[in-house]
Amino acid sequence: MDHAIELSGNFMEPRGDHFHSGLDIRTQGKEGLPVKAVADGWISRIKISPWGYGKAVYIDHPDGHTSVYGHLQTLKGTVAKACLDAQYRQKDFSIDFTPEKGAVPVKQGEVIALSGNTGGSGGPHLHFELRRTGDQHALDPEALGIEVPDKIKPEMIGVRLYPLNDSSLVGPYPPKAKGFATEGSDGRYTLKAGAVASAYGTFGLALHTIDRYDGLAAKCGVRRIELFVDSVPTFSIVFDEIDFNTTRYCNAHMDYALFKGSKMEYHRCYKQPNDKLRIYGKEEAQGRIAIAPGQQRHIRFKATDANGNTSELTFVVKGASAAEARAWAPTTEPMGSLFRYDTENVLKEDGVSLTLPPLALYDDTYVRYERKVAPGRALAPLHVLHEPLTPLQIGGMLRIEVPELAEPLQSKALVVRIDAGGKTNAVGGSTYSNGAVSANVRTFGGYTVMVDTVPPVITNVDLKPDMKGRSRFTIKVSDNLSSVEKWKATLDGAWVLMEYEPKTKTLMHTFDVHSDKPGNKTFLLEVTDERGNTARFEQKFSH
Repeated sequence: MDHAIELSGNFMEPRGDHFHSGLDIRTQGKEGLPVKAVADGWISRIKISPWGYGKAVYIDHPDGHTSVYGHLQTLKGTVAKACLDAQYRQKDFSIDFTPEKGAVPVKQGEVIALSGNTGGSGGPHLHFELRRTGDQHALDPEALGIEVPDKIKPEMIGVRLYPLNDSSLVGPYPPKAKGFATEGSDGRYTLKAGAVASAYGTFGLALHTIDRYDGLAAKCGVRRIELFVDSVPTFSIVFDEIDFNTTRYCNAHMDYALFKGSKMEYHRCYKQPNDKLRIYGKEEAQGRIAIAPGQQRHIRFKATDANGNTSELTFVVKGASAAEARAWAPTTEPMGSLFRYDTENVLKEDGVSLTLPPLALYDDTYVRYERKVAPGRALAPLHVLHEPLTPLQIGGMLRIEVPELAEPLQSKALVVRIDAGGKTNAVGGSTYSNGAVSANVRTFGGYTVMVDTVPPVITNVDLKPDMKGRSRFTIKVSDNLSSVEKWKATLDGAWVLMEYEPKTKTLMHTFDVHSDKPGNKTFLLEVTDERGNTARFEQKFSH
């Protein structure tokens, strides 16, 4: 881009369900800034979607790397033409188009797009990636020549201890704390004065650490974490490459409950049983630390950021006696049923069942169930399946019984998830069979069944009878439950492109070579929700 690079997010910082695969480059809170190819190459992929990267362009380069540009507002030049041609050929806004090698060449510095806020973006910025073309693994752009001013050392904020077998226990944290807070600055940290970390048996550690860049407030991720126990290398993590097939195991690596529930970046410095990430070192101990009563284990963490700035945290863990450990033990038995991570598990209660395949969980977990009264509009009780701060790697099949559902409503029934605040989220792909509605779900939480028989609502924003001199028009679309699934727009019977932006619930048409001929026209729009309910809108206009 033309301006100096400032980041709102960096490579492999933890995100919900994945590691961030590139750099989020700030665009001064604006859209429409020129985005340029970083090197000579050819367009290898154009992916357009209302979700994910939104409008995204991929460029293959002769040196074996692929650059990726996401959340774009609009494409430019030959890239834009190739995209528009593919959309009209497929008669779809959402495309995943792979041009022939070399068919759409680009030069270094060529403007390929304008920056935007499309897809799953939380604000205007450019998402930029560098990948190894051969396997499409994402690599750190800062290690490949993208320079960002950074002399700030990582922050080391807190430490947690975890018992790693049935006979192990760890001491309590200070009142109301989630872990042991640190004190220090400029790369040297200890536990806060008076903190006593103690354990009995075999335990593991997690480190809450973040990094920042010069002059920027955004929390970013570190590039390496090393753990030493009594000066012996015990565990290490290197965040230098992302395999998109395994990035969801970020949920196993982080303390997910604290990450999602409290916005704390606690990196586990041991592996949960079902963690397939290849970011860990080969240390013999693999983060498992044994401690005997009365023993002291001297702990040293070292965190390194993408630009080589380092910080260290040192402290001592004391070995507790059996009597001390007994005082820490829970006074009640765990609630729920024990689900083993490596086997199929079935939660079955009156009117509901959830079947989790092997390796859906990251570790053995006690799974709870609670039945609540049916919310408004619901056809079944609210079945609360455990709690959403326990992550799932693989979805499970949820089946909720609705035995007396009338036949005309069966195709309109769907599973919905209701969060703690009462917000309703429809689960796509629900099916009715043998007196029950089923759907694949990838999170624990509260679920019930509702029906959606109401078509989407179409509202004309600015399509006027006289559109002379205007370059575009917008239609607002919304749905009461199952969400907009598909749409089709025609001008005088011929398909035209409508771009969907779910953040604003709008469809927009920009007059193009297929639609900009002058004259009187008839515009027809059909919008269908996920349950098959369809609404129509028609408007005549001149252009």
